[in-house]
Amino acid sequence: MAERPHDAAPDTVPPQPLLADEQLDRLDDFLDSEQVDEDALDLISAHGFLVALAVAPSEVPATQWLAELFQGEPRYADDAERDEIIMLLTQLRDNAVAVLEQGGLPELPFELTLDGLPAEETSIGDWCAGFMEGVFSDESAWFQDDEEAAATLLLPFMLLSGLFDDEPDMADMASDTARQEALVAQLPELVLDLYLHYRVPPETPKPKPRKKTPAKGGKRR
Repeated sequence: MAERPHDAAPDTVPPQPLLADEQLDRLDDFLDSEQVDEDALDLISAHGFLVALAVAPSEVPATQWLAELFQGEPRYADDAERDEIIMLLTQLRDNAVAVLEQGGLPELPFELTLDGLPAEETSIGDWCAGFMEGVFSDESAWFQDDEEAAATLLLPFMLLSGLFDDEPDMADMASDTARQEALVAQLPELVLDLYLHYRVPPETPKPKPRKKTPAKGGKRR
C-alpha cells in the first residue's frame, strides 16, 4: 500500500522518471510528426494525460484513451510502429502507477518553476491541461464519492492548466503568481496526494473478536 515516507522529507526522495530519455524522445518525435492529427496531444500534454489515467479511480479502456490522445487513428508506418508507440504510452502510465503505489514521486518533464510566466504559456500549463483531459475522460468517477475533496485536490491542476480562466474565482487565483509558483513546486507531491485519495482505501477498524458461544446441546459431563 502506498504511503508517504515518514522518516524523510519529500525533497530527499528524488522523483522517478516514468520512461527513459530515449523513449520520451521517440514519443516526442512521433507525436510531433504529420502521422498524427494536428489536434492530438503533444508529448508534454500526453504525459499529463497518462499520469491522470494512472491516478484515476476508474479504468478507462485503452481504445477510449488512445482515441482521445490521438484525436483519431494515427497513420502508422506499419504494425510494428503501432505496437511500439502504444507500448510506450501504456508503459508510461503503468510506470506512473508503480511509482505512486510505492509512495514515490513521478518525475515531470519540465523544470518546476514558472520563471515569472503565466502558467498557460509554459510546459507546466500544457502538462496540467493534459492531466485535466485525463480527468474529463471519466469525470463522474473522479467526483462521485466526495465531490468537495476531489475539487480541492484537483484545484491546483485546474488553476495551472489555464482551462478555467474564464471563471471569476480562477481568474483571481491566477493573478497570485506566488501561489502559482508554490503549487508548481509541489506538483509531484500533489499527484501522489491524489493517488492516495483515490487508490488507497481508508483504514477500517479491526473487527472485535466474536464472543464464544456454547456448543449446541450444552456442556458434556
